[in-house]
Amino acid sequence: MTDVISASTVYLTVKIIAPGDLFCQESVKENKNTVANNTDYRQLLIFYFAGEAANLDRKLRVLITDDSKLLRKKLRQELESLDCEVLEAQNGKEAVMLNLEEQIDCVFLDIVMPEVGGIEALQVIKEVNPDLPVVMLSSAGTPQKLMTTLKMGAMDFIQKPYTSEQIRKAVETVRRKVAANGQ
Repeated sequence: MTDVISASTVYLTVKIIAPGDLFCQESVKENKNTVANNTDYRQLLIFYFAGEAANLDRKLRVLITDDSKLLRKKLRQELESLDCEVLEAQNGKEAVMLNLEEQIDCVFLDIVMPEVGGIEALQVIKEVNPDLPVVMLSSAGTPQKLMTTLKMGAMDFIQKPYTSEQIRKAVETVRRKVAANGQ
């Protein structure tokens, strides 16, 4: 939504909306004092800052999918320490359902699980939400599985046992993608 915000100038690309109607999109460059003293601009600025604050301050919503309760617990603690909101699924079927029901920013997905495995779940998740970052986690990491999941759209493949640094780097990458997409 914004190109630049400095101490004295606001540059915005905004959609001007009347009740129920989308009128136009225009670029606005104004002195912050002018914006603050003009009702129309002030309202736009409120909407703008409310949206930006929500984007910058909200926690990432991360779905952990693994049949191991112990791994989910450990990964939950790791992700919560990185200021993420965590949802859990025990298998690929639950992951697909949660992806359809919830607003999720990222999925950590095991490959080998009962009912529906990670590769099958990845395929469905990417069909529904092709831009959703998915990080594959597996102790059964063969080069073939690695290549298959990356070709299917997985953002990363982390071999178990993972390190805190690997998880932190994956979360940082997701945060950058979410910020870039303005979600």
